[in-house]
Amino acid sequence: MGVAPPMVCTKPIPPRERLDYWRDAIGRTYRELTSVRLDISTPTDDPYTGTIYAGPVGPLGITTTHGDPLQVRQTLPAAPGSDADHLNFCLQDSGSFVIEQNRETTVLTPGTLTLFDTARPYTVTYPAPFRMHVFQVPRRLLTVRPTDLARMTAVPVAPDSDAAALVIPFLTGLTARKGRLAPHLGDQLARNAADLLATLIAERLDRQAPETGADTAATALRIRLRAFIDQHLADPDLSPQTIADAHHISVRYLHRLFEHEGATVGRWILRRRLQAARRDLGRGGRTGPTVTAVAQRWGFTSTSHFSRAFRAAYGVPPSEWQADRSTHPPD
Repeated sequence: MGVAPPMVCTKPIPPRERLDYWRDAIGRTYRELTSVRLDISTPTDDPYTGTIYAGPVGPLGITTTHGDPLQVRQTLPAAPGSDADHLNFCLQDSGSFVIEQNRETTVLTPGTLTLFDTARPYTVTYPAPFRMHVFQVPRRLLTVRPTDLARMTAVPVAPDSDAAALVIPFLTGLTARKGRLAPHLGDQLARNAADLLATLIAERLDRQAPETGADTAATALRIRLRAFIDQHLADPDLSPQTIADAHHISVRYLHRLFEHEGATVGRWILRRRLQAARRDLGRGGRTGPTVTAVAQRWGFTSTSHFSRAFRAAYGVPPSEWQADRSTHPPD
């Protein structure tokens, strides 16, 4: 696997123009920042050097930035209507990253993850050369309440728990594959990433990660169960029994684990299948797949059952939703 060329590189830019170029590049990379003022400064007068590599994994945007020491201040919130439908998760790879936001100061060291809210004023400082990955996650994929997201903003998450020790390496692995995956695989991995992040947030908020070792192990098992379900959504025989058998647990214990998800196992499977089908129906416009083909692809053995379930979930039948998206395709 070769190395993708950088999306942004300051080296060809005249030294005096590099900071302005970098400021504009940040706005182009993070669309929600195009409407705000960013004050950028460096600790020395040396020409600034930085590169940005960016690419998608399905609907997930991943950006890797290498740069010299820098400070960025956003003193005003993003304008209404800006691209606030994404959440930014920052993963420090090398160097350090200091965030001042919500009257709190957070220091990210290598291997540490945090949720960064670009809709609120902040100051970020890179005191030394750094490398950072940013994951732009669509809010619609992250099943976390806004109040919980606010509580997690600028909170450092180190790989010091079962959930974090699973999630952070998974995210790191995605960075090398951005822009290189087949669309259907990218979509699935993006959903997995969003689910893992939601589980990690829940653990950190003590909503589903009690202090005992047994319950911590249960949290890790829930992560594996959700990933297993996503990997086998296309299998019409996927059921609580097959899931329990694959993980050597009883169906009763499986249902107990899913009490934390706010849905039965069967309803969780149905919801994930419908979400996947809706994404497929939204691609390709008038040349996209048929409703029957999408239903079969995601494990529905009956097109009529799929249509009823889709309408119950989204308020319109799948054919109508697909027709509307062909006229107004998604961003």
